[in-house]
Amino acid sequence: MTQTKENRYINRELSWLQFNARVLQEAADESVPLIERFRFLGIFSNNLDEFFKVRYATVRRIVDAGKTGRKALGVYSAEELLGKITEIVIEQQTESLQILEDIYKKLEEQNIYMLTEEEVTLPEHKEFIKDFFTDKVALAVETIILREDLELPRIQDLDAYLMVKMNLTEEQKPLYALLEIPSTLDRFVVLPQVDGKDYIMILDDLIRYNLDTIFSIFEYDSITAHMIKITRDAELDIESDLGKSFLEKLTRSVKGREDGEPVRFVFDKTIEEETLQFLLNKLGIKRKDSIIPGGRYHNRKDYMNFPAFGRQELYYPSVKPLPIPGITLEDNLFSIVAKKDFLQYTPYQSFSYTIKFLREAALDPKVRSIKITIYRLAKLSSIASALINAAQNGKEVTVQIELRARFDEESNMRYAKKMQNEGVRLIFGVPGLKVHSKVCVIEREEEGKIVRYGFISTGNFNHATARIYTDYTLFTANKEILKDLSKLFNFFDTNYIVNKYKHLVVSPHYSRTRMYKLIQEQIEIVQNGGEGLIRLKLNSISNYDIIDKLYEASQAGVKIQMIVRGICCLIPGVPGMSENIEIISIIDKFLEHPRVYIFGIPGEEKVFLSSSDWMSRNLDNRVEVSVPIYDEDIKQEIIDTHEISWSDNVKARVLNKQMNNRYKKDDLPFVRSQFATYEYYVNKLKDL
Repeated sequence: MTQTKENRYINRELSWLQFNARVLQEAADESVPLIERFRFLGIFSNNLDEFFKVRYATVRRIVDAGKTGRKALGVYSAEELLGKITEIVIEQQTESLQILEDIYKKLEEQNIYMLTEEEVTLPEHKEFIKDFFTDKVALAVETIILREDLELPRIQDLDAYLMVKMNLTEEQKPLYALLEIPSTLDRFVVLPQVDGKDYIMILDDLIRYNLDTIFSIFEYDSITAHMIKITRDAELDIESDLGKSFLEKLTRSVKGREDGEPVRFVFDKTIEEETLQFLLNKLGIKRKDSIIPGGRYHNRKDYMNFPAFGRQELYYPSVKPLPIPGITLEDNLFSIVAKKDFLQYTPYQSFSYTIKFLREAALDPKVRSIKITIYRLAKLSSIASALINAAQNGKEVTVQIELRARFDEESNMRYAKKMQNEGVRLIFGVPGLKVHSKVCVIEREEEGKIVRYGFISTGNFNHATARIYTDYTLFTANKEILKDLSKLFNFFDTNYIVNKYKHLVVSPHYSRTRMYKLIQEQIEIVQNGGEGLIRLKLNSISNYDIIDKLYEASQAGVKIQMIVRGICCLIPGVPGMSENIEIISIIDKFLEHPRVYIFGIPGEEKVFLSSSDWMSRNLDNRVEVSVPIYDEDIKQEIIDTHEISWSDNVKARVLNKQMNNRYKKDDLPFVRSQFATYEYYVNKLKDL
């Protein structure tokens, strides 16, 4: 077979769409609790919004520039790819609507009813809806009458609108209006319970019910309202004014995102052709653009907050995060980590250990300095509060904060200003690089000497996402690792000097070559008559060079097992190219987020935890950190939990060239890895 790019790699954008299809599979799965199915529909919708704002917009800019983009995109030209994306998205949107209808039917079996404006018949509901509209909605609704001679007012990115058509007399043209669904109000309105039955009305339908009230000054024969939504290019255009701080420029740039070019137009497929064409003409959207016919409701990300009426059986059972074996939150964590490294694996174990460690540092009179990198902060951040508290207590606090963490810029900027005002020293990244590493080093004076402590994580220091993202955090007092970590913070200050690291693997300078070397070691083991084994857990792999190196290892006889949650451009199982590579993807209750690299057969493993996926941006355009695991107990714990994931035959999908997301099936006892991992840690506590 001729090894063209088409049969050697899977296109990145199409692979991402298949990841989102796996999310949609969870929404379709009848074994998933009903409200959780809504949540997965919401995640699917939110993912798709971000995909169009970022990836689709990037491809669209290539087309607009008159280029093919084959060098950047690989398998397809940019124009071919836009067509394929639109085709797949339309299919997925159709499927998502069918899933939504199925969930509604299942809700009725639970005596929960979704009412449209035409289904309101009970007096209790009529009165409630009128009062609710008058008290809560009327003042928040913005309504604009559209005229052919006036320019269309700005349509906000990702907000939902009702396109209203009023049919007047036969001699008069229809009158159009645009009505913005208030984003300040909950999307789901709980109506009064009647005869033991619960009722919900979507805000859109509650507004439809009151259209006659809104447009009472007009005389019309009939009135209709259909949902529309626009997605805009999210690329930030950061100006080069040297007289402004980076914080000021980024603030302006984020606001400027509101004026990005439209990249997707979604509409209710039952809208009249005349109304649709009027709107497209007003928006300047051509039929060749990504125009997606959808259902009655858009912004289905709101389903992530669907009310459950206190019915816990409609959710996954609530599971309390476990303590780390042998360590309580009442302990002095500095004294514990001074004796031995320990590992935190959220959400199976409590994220509170990270917060506690920083709070101890903030209060401890022996602590002299705290240095930390921050990528994404929670809206109410315990981490930021602890750092501010440390600065207030006279500690030297340095925060490398990545203000360009996409879609979290505003939250990060708000905390950056607050920390700066409290005396925290801020570093705003490295020119040309995003700082994506998740690391902290704390210097403490002990018996006249400075002793370092720290932690390195695969995920963000964010207590909100730590409840749903699986991530490892290593707490260590290892002098050599922390010496390297201090060098990294020096690089943030003097980034014209490239440091050498003895233990950490740091992007962009060393990750690519070190990963090649580790893969090559396994190739040479096989060539010398031994067994080669590589086990990886990643969010994404899309860099063609490192994929080629894995193909080379497979052809040499190295066995490669990969767990990839999202984008996977590598094609496994192809004779003569990748027959020794197997890949699964796990989508379940939690979001699989850690990056784990294990090189070597049992007993000879080299184990790394990392913030880095194997994508070009992580290898070449970001500051990432991979840490080797030297503690044998922690190494075994990581291997154990990785093997539990690899054994999953309930929520694991097999990745292949066909991208059909078939579930992994075998004759072994059922293993649902996220539930089994929790049990693994329960048993560790029992063994104490």
